[in-house]
Order: sequence, then C-alpha cells, then structure tokens
Amino acid sequence: MYMAWVIVGLGNPGEEYENTRHNAGRMALEVAAKKVGSDEWKVNKATKATVAKATIGKTPAVFVLPDTFMNKSGAAVVKYVKSMKAAERMVVVYDDLDLPLGTIKLSFNRGSGGHKGVESIMRAVKTKKFTRIRIGVSRATAGGKIKKPAGEDEVIDFILAAFKPTEIAELKTVFKKVTEAIETIVTDGPERAMNTFN
Repeated sequence: MYMAWVIVGLGNPGEEYENTRHNAGRMALEVAAKKVGSDEWKVNKATKATVAKATIGKTPAVFVLPDTFMNKSGAAVVKYVKSMKAAERMVVVYDDLDLPLGTIKLSFNRGSGGHKGVESIMRAVKTKKFTRIRIGVSRATAGGKIKKPAGEDEVIDFILAAFKPTEIAELKTVFKKVTEAIETIVTDGPERAMNTFN
C-alpha cells in the first residue's frame, strides 16, 4: 500500500473570501480535484478541513482544504501529515505575490516567503521538505514586471480583494496547469514536475 499524497489548497473559509486572490490555492484545488475525478468533498469537523479522495494514476491522493483561517492552516494539515517523512508526499498550493498572474512555480524545501499559511504548515509538520505550487496573483506591466502592492495594509487589501472577471478567465488556464503539475508530481515525482513546469 502506497502512502497517499496529501494535496493542500490554501485559502480562507467562508463565502466572503471565495474568489479572492488569497484563495487562489483553494480555488485551484477545487478545479484539480474535479479534473482528476475525485470523490465528493466532505466536511470533516474533527480535522477542520474539507476533504476529497482521488486516485492519480495508481496512487491514492487526498485533497485537503483547511477550514481554518490562513494563518492556522497547519492545524488542519497536521491531521493528514503525521510525520516529517509523510511531508515529503505533500503538495501545498497557494497564492504568491512575487509572481505575476498567469504563472505558476514549483519548489521543494523552501522557506515560506512570508506566506502565513505556509509558515503555519511548516511549524505544524516541523519541516519545510514538501512541494509547493505557487500561483502568481500580482499584476504585471506589459513587459512582465511585477506591480506589487506596497506596505502591509495595501498587501492585505490586495490579497483579500476578489479577482476580476478577466483574471478569473486567465486563471482557468493556470488551474489547468496546476492540475497537470499535481498529476506529474504524484505519478513521476516532484523533480520531474519542476523540470516540466518551471
């Protein structure tokens, strides 16, 4: 029996956060789970998460949407990732202000880059050896330079604002890429996925 992969999509629970930039990870996971033909999402009160199971290739995977606020994400994740070894089979999908909208980047064993959700997970699972799929949410100039919000208040306003309809359209392509990246990670390993998608 293979250990299941745990795929986590970060965001804030509740309707008011549904299509906000900070929920890009959660949104991407909802799309990915559907694409790979997962079971229905079930709310698990004990683990503070909404969960769906799937098989990717021949490997079991659990899709986890923490129903905690972003900075408490680790509390839900630690119920599914019980050891440092298990964390190596975890993928965390989340929004990244350092990348322009329309792009994704995969990494392994990195710092949190100041992302509160990732920080919370690293503290909870006591390791940073897991795979991340970062989804760009920043605006960019025509030349591809990022226009990041400046100052903490502006950052918060920006990440908690809803995506515009044009951005949602662009995200469809991004989420398709995220799904393919998840499938590649699970079937061929993170290294192969990084070579393909970065």
